[in-house]
Amino acid sequence: MIESDTSMLALFGALFVLFFHALGVLSGVMALMSSRTSQGAIAWLISLVTFPYLAVPAYWFLGRPRFYGYVNARGERDNVLRRELHRVRSHLDAHRSSLQEAHCRIQAIERLSMTPLTSGNRVDLLIDGADAFDSMFEGLKRAEDYVLIQFFIVRNDRLGRLLQQHLIDCAERGVRVCFIYDELGSHQLPERYIRTLRDAGVEIHRFGSSRGWRHRFQVNFRNHRKVLVVDGREGWVGGLNVGIEYLGEKPSIGPWRDTHLYLHGPAVLGLQEAFWEDWYWATEEILALEWQPQHTETQDRQVIIVPTGPADGQATASLMVQNAINMAKKRFWVSSPYFVPDEGVQDALKLAALRGVDVRVMIPERPDHLLVYLSAFSFLGDMIRAGVKIYRYLPGFLHQKVMLVDQHSASVGTVNLDNRSFRLNFEIMAYVIDSGFAQEVEAMLTRDLAQCRQVTLDEITQRPLWRKLVSRAAYLASPIQ
Repeated sequence: MIESDTSMLALFGALFVLFFHALGVLSGVMALMSSRTSQGAIAWLISLVTFPYLAVPAYWFLGRPRFYGYVNARGERDNVLRRELHRVRSHLDAHRSSLQEAHCRIQAIERLSMTPLTSGNRVDLLIDGADAFDSMFEGLKRAEDYVLIQFFIVRNDRLGRLLQQHLIDCAERGVRVCFIYDELGSHQLPERYIRTLRDAGVEIHRFGSSRGWRHRFQVNFRNHRKVLVVDGREGWVGGLNVGIEYLGEKPSIGPWRDTHLYLHGPAVLGLQEAFWEDWYWATEEILALEWQPQHTETQDRQVIIVPTGPADGQATASLMVQNAINMAKKRFWVSSPYFVPDEGVQDALKLAALRGVDVRVMIPERPDHLLVYLSAFSFLGDMIRAGVKIYRYLPGFLHQKVMLVDQHSASVGTVNLDNRSFRLNFEIMAYVIDSGFAQEVEAMLTRDLAQCRQVTLDEITQRPLWRKLVSRAAYLASPIQ
């Protein structure tokens, strides 16, 4: 009897091992065919085949190449809303930019984002948290019909409760409030915060990467967008989340450096359309909104809104950044808290520097993500040798996501220069083609650069061997974050 039981256990053990190794090979084939980068494909393939017991669960939760559920939902939505979307875009036709030079610069981005470059926009630069949230809260007071709002992180602290009260005030005066928060970014948000909003009439929903049993493994995708739209006329977008650290009120982090934008004009409908799709994924409800573009008379800036994400057919965020770098003839400056770009962006930066463009990359001195911080050391040396200037911001944490191209273009939004933003997160950028706005961004970044130190080649090359090995390992793991 004992021998029989032992034989059965041995059989079950052998079948278990065989099953996992077969699943590892199958998953390895899937990774080989669909991974986002060659590094990622190799890393997954080796780990899945050699040690499937841990690698298989990790791959199915973290290694999915596209957000297939959202792709399917987008297809379902298109069947219902194709005519509505055509009508929205036809309204925007009257506000398309007529500047041929601007269209030449942005043609590829228009095709990627499927949104037009529009004229007749007002764009205000909002530097740091106090100015940005003051502007947003004043906008909420002006709301008459509806408010669309989404953030990656919402905290139940002083700033979070202040936002909560403004949204309750909107709901109490009859304004419809639709609120999305990311389920992982805002995982610490207590249920009582959500319940208080719902009891006041605010429609609040989490954005999760899982919906139903078919998509339960997709936990690695995030909605990193920060968008506020009021009545389809006014919009805000940028790097700020909702928490007191974004106001610089967390001593452990120090002063917080960030940038947001205020928009008024036809480009706001680009923000609204991105929210519209996200709301459909979160709720399966088609929002009835105002789609008539609102032209502003105070400015005439050319703006295109570029939403990106893992449901796109292309790596839209990476291609957008590469397009901006390739457009630059004299200057390309970029600020990002996380800097582990893919090979395409790395090569574009080096080529720009080699052809004489003033390429400057501003990143934080203080890391808040150790893996990303260590990864950068593995390729910064090659960047510096090619002529790319790397700067580390000293006063506090640098969180802004800003690009400046020559004297004509600048962008502000949520895209970091790393694999997560390029391929795993839903992101959004406002790209502005206007010399006046570019001058404002130049002045802002010049002040920031004055508070930076430039990274030297010796700093990279003279590190101990063990640190070089750790940095290289971190970089090799970056495609599968």
